[in-house]
Amino acid sequence: MTAEGTELALTTDLVVGGMTCAACVSRVEKRLARIEGVSATVNLATGRARVNHPPTVTAEDLAAAVRRAGYSAEAPAPPPCAPSEEQTAAAQPARTAVTAEAPGREEVNRLLVTALLSVPVLLLSMVPALQFRNWQWLCFVLAAPVAVWGAWPFHARAVRGLRHAAATMDTLVSLGVVASFSWSAYALFLGGAGDPGMRMPFSLLPSAGGEVAHVYLEAAVGVPLFVLTGRFLESRARRGTGEALRSLAGLAAKDVTVREDGNERLVPIGQLRAGQEFVVRPGERVATDGVVASGGSAVDLSLVTGESEPVEVGPGEPVVGGAVNAGGLLVVRATAVGADTQLARITRMVTEAQAGKARAQRLADTVAGVFVPVVLALAVTVLGFWLGAGADPQAAVTACVAVLVVACPCALGLATPTALMAATGRGAQLGLLVGGPRALETLRHVDTVVLDKTGTLTTGRMTVARVTPVPDGIGRERALSLAAAVEQGSEHPLGRAVVAYARQELRRRPTAGVTGFTATAGLGVSGVVEGHRVEVRAAGVDLHPALDRALAEAEAAAHTPVLVRVDGADQALISLGDVLRPGSYRAVDRLRRLGVEPVLATGDRDSTAARVGAALGITEVHAHCSPEDKAQLVRELRGRGLRVAVIGDGVNDAGALAGADLGIAMGSGTDVAIGAADVTLVRGDIEAVADAVLLARRTLGTIRANLAWAFGYNAVTVPLAAVGWLNPMVAAAAMSVSSLMVVGNSLRLRTWRPARPSRRADTGGRTEGVGR
Repeated sequence: MTAEGTELALTTDLVVGGMTCAACVSRVEKRLARIEGVSATVNLATGRARVNHPPTVTAEDLAAAVRRAGYSAEAPAPPPCAPSEEQTAAAQPARTAVTAEAPGREEVNRLLVTALLSVPVLLLSMVPALQFRNWQWLCFVLAAPVAVWGAWPFHARAVRGLRHAAATMDTLVSLGVVASFSWSAYALFLGGAGDPGMRMPFSLLPSAGGEVAHVYLEAAVGVPLFVLTGRFLESRARRGTGEALRSLAGLAAKDVTVREDGNERLVPIGQLRAGQEFVVRPGERVATDGVVASGGSAVDLSLVTGESEPVEVGPGEPVVGGAVNAGGLLVVRATAVGADTQLARITRMVTEAQAGKARAQRLADTVAGVFVPVVLALAVTVLGFWLGAGADPQAAVTACVAVLVVACPCALGLATPTALMAATGRGAQLGLLVGGPRALETLRHVDTVVLDKTGTLTTGRMTVARVTPVPDGIGRERALSLAAAVEQGSEHPLGRAVVAYARQELRRRPTAGVTGFTATAGLGVSGVVEGHRVEVRAAGVDLHPALDRALAEAEAAAHTPVLVRVDGADQALISLGDVLRPGSYRAVDRLRRLGVEPVLATGDRDSTAARVGAALGITEVHAHCSPEDKAQLVRELRGRGLRVAVIGDGVNDAGALAGADLGIAMGSGTDVAIGAADVTLVRGDIEAVADAVLLARRTLGTIRANLAWAFGYNAVTVPLAAVGWLNPMVAAAAMSVSSLMVVGNSLRLRTWRPARPSRRADTGGRTEGVGR
């Protein structure tokens, strides 16, 4: 459970069993909503209910409500009281998210026995040349176990629903089997069909009339056989839609080799703590997020970030848990464990995304809530109409059974969740984390994207180009040392670059402590170091005269000038540069081709912002943007009627990310930015934004196609059954195929790849300035 607010303070996941169609989903949601202060979203594909509820309502209360609706429910077990408590919390979403389990042994055995008994009945009923003397009685003996034992799951769930005044897909199937078998028994014992020499022709269209009543044993066995087969294949296919998430869950290491005092020991992953060092040998997975303490190697991040090429790492460089060591021996110092790791966050985001519903699916669920009662009423009406019109009772029963069997709300319930599972899993494989259906729907309609520059269009890997001290001041080394000391508390790439440069130049790590540290987003940092008030901030116009030339040179080179002030006096100007990300030009060009207009908003100076805009072909450029200015820009763009997405990576982007129609965070950015965003680009490649737009459009297109098929199937087949143009056995096969069509269409998203345009000349490698 996680805190979310005051009225709906907690979120609990329940594993719900026994749901077979969208009508079941609607019933569970309505039952949970009867509890005051509770709202729920139920996913048919995963068998999971995500419930928002007040703290006064326990998980067991929620599970009890679901059980009262006629379904099984399990509340999540509390984490074990072990050192791995946070590790367990991180692993739980990976375990519980993929609840579309493969069919169990009992289901498989039931399907096999049903098939063995049904095939002879189908052959004898459909091929008159095979019909021998008393063939119909052999068919009756073989069909009886199928109609009772083979169809027992449908009968049991139908009776359970009846006890709770509910009707589901199982009710329709059960009634269809009972009606077909009962009519056949009547025909054999009382209708003359039991004559030893009886022969029965087969037709795909129902036939009626004649002196001898027809038997419909092929429908009595065909309905459970085709429905069981369809659900078996559907379950296998639905399990395939969650394959990517299971792959992510499988990346978590179970054991880790910890190094302490020169000794190594193998311990369970749950005992690893932040700050401890562990060994990663060639071919092993990195146990958790960390920083390389010693050694060097290439690590394969393809299953975590979607990067296809191994990345070289060495001392001081970060590594991600789940990556595979492809080369040498690494000693890594853990920086995050359990729920704080990147892999855990990815798994959690994908899990939460799959729990949502698109607007179209909510409409489908509303329809499904009344679908089965309407079908039952229609079946009774059809039976009454045929009998009232003087038709043969056999034809009336046939039409009634066909209506019961052919109607299928299953496809309605599977239309969105299967597509969403496949798309979010595929997105995770490509390094795209989408927050759910709302984010997909917004992505599809975005027409303007506001781009931050530092760490978004540029790599964010700052380098110090020059340090210019004031003559007769404290000197270059002293100014650099004080600046590095105060910048140790900064998260900005500029601050990290100053610290790294000072280590290299001064041959030592900045050791001076800082007190009263203050960071002003977009402006700079300050603090007290060794009794001196030190400020490192963006250079203004009122500089010490000796620094004017250095400022002009920095602007001419498109560098970022940063001023170092000590006790209120200018002491040095530090000039820093960055490079555009490889692919930034292609990313902007692809977005424009997709109808999305880019806007550049940066805290940097006019000259630097203009250079970057010109290099990338961005015409609307906003410089000197504070965090408040960026948020105001977003409001202005939205006020023009534009649908705005914001891409950023820093604390100064969080306000704009949260205020936009859609927030997109770079995976290499801060936790604040990622937390405020709806989409995260794990691999830190801005070109993935265009991929995300294309994935959203393909996913929503798939969902619309699924729903169109689900509604269209029933719109066509139910009337055909009602007028007597659909054999019940054919109706059963068609009903099973409808769900398989929806799931199969969704599975195509698992292999989706974004179309890459021909590579054009890029501007990667050009040195640009980056402001706070």
